[in-house]
Amino acid sequence: MNQVSRFYGGPGGLVAAISSALDAAGLDRTALRPADLAPVDEFHIRGRAATLEIIEALDLTAESHVLDLGSGLGGPARTVAELAGCTVTGVDLTPEFCEVATALSEWTGLSGRTHFHVGDATATGLPDAAVDAVLTVHVAMNISDKHALYAEAFRVLRPGGRFVVYDVLQGEGGDVLYPVPWANDSSTSFLATPEDMRALLPAAGFVVLSEIDSSDESLAWFQEMRARIQRDGPPPATFAAFLGDAFGQMAANQVANLAERRIRTVMFACSRPS
Repeated sequence: MNQVSRFYGGPGGLVAAISSALDAAGLDRTALRPADLAPVDEFHIRGRAATLEIIEALDLTAESHVLDLGSGLGGPARTVAELAGCTVTGVDLTPEFCEVATALSEWTGLSGRTHFHVGDATATGLPDAAVDAVLTVHVAMNISDKHALYAEAFRVLRPGGRFVVYDVLQGEGGDVLYPVPWANDSSTSFLATPEDMRALLPAAGFVVLSEIDSSDESLAWFQEMRARIQRDGPPPATFAAFLGDAFGQMAANQVANLAERRIRTVMFACSRPS
């Protein structure tokens, strides 16, 4: 298990911790929907709202087979499966995340349309042109070899298929303030700039259809989340379940990083030429 997987893996027992938190909040496990789990399993800036934008950009049908590279706890995969009616395969480096993702899909009645496997996003082992669409959400920040990541996305995507990247990028405001939710320090943080992305994606063979910078919305999202927690208290289960006591400092740093333009959030929608 490498350094990135250890960072996310935490002390273990994550399924039990989330289960206990939901029970304590009186949430009926048999009636859970993906939206109920968004505070913990939509582990990216702007949460479910960003996932809905990704779904629109992927241009899916109920027959689509989608690959989520770096699927985490499976929140985006479940939202895609629920709203588009399609099948999603998730690949993630952290075994416990795949275990939790599988359990949460069972709780939300989506285990038939979402499947999670431990694997490397840069070398999935899937056949060529195996899927109709690919997404990756807040993953490349931990991957130094971005050429390999985007080349793998291109390889497994059928001609004419969509690839959507939603990531944190290096901003113009200076070095990132650590810790952040993807790294304790710069040793496992590898941020591309928007300019890098504009070269990396075409180099992998993609046609870039759109580039949307949501940094202002991301700052507002963090500020609203902080105000809501101060007013109403935290949701039953949050990212703190696996990020631990450092989550408060990470969230504060994210506000500063966005406000000072040390980071940016950007979504790129691409296609593999037919």
